Amino acid sequence: MATILLIVIYIAFIGLGLPDSLFGTAWPAIYSEFGLPFSFGSFITVIMTTGTIISSVMSTRLIARFGTGKVTAVSTALTALALIGCSLAGNFLSLCLLAIPMGLGAGAVDTGLNNYVALHYSSTQMSLLHCFFGVGISISPYIMARFIGTAGGWRGGYGFAFFIQLAITMILLFTLPLWGKVAKKDAGEEA
Repeated sequence: MATILLIVIYIAFIGLGLPDSLFGTAWPAIYSEFGLPFSFGSFITVIMTTGTIISSVMSTRLIARFGTGKVTAVSTALTALALIGCSLAGNFLSLCLLAIPMGLGAGAVDTGLNNYVALHYSSTQMSLLHCFFGVGISISPYIMARFIGTAGGWRGGYGFAFFIQLAITMILLFTLPLWGKVAKKDAGEEA
């Protein structure tokens, strides 16, 4: 069970990395479509970062109340909704508003899963966890690049990323019972 849960956590960390470099790849197409100065991308980045910080600080209370699995699933769903929202955004203000749930979702997943792996797995698994974050960071520019040159454009890239994030959310929801079983097993071993 612990191995299956670890694989799920690795997949969730791919989902954590996915949106992070998606915006940077899409921004040149977005700002030209909306007729914005290039520098306006920093507003969206700052909003996402602020959301991540707030969520990271609040995650301890949320995880204590709801558990790491539930918080991770809801946070991943939040980023999925933000991704589909970005694919439908009609203006800069919409993108700024969607940066809020994107950041909030990312902060809780990052803090929660890092803490969970630190408590329940070895340092090797922690290193591998961050490798999977790198997988998400690495594939998102590729996804966006594949769509920017097509009729779907940057919106299609965000839409495709939404479906990946939605699949990860479904995996997390399906495996929610594992979180409690692994925690109980770990508690039994410590006693």
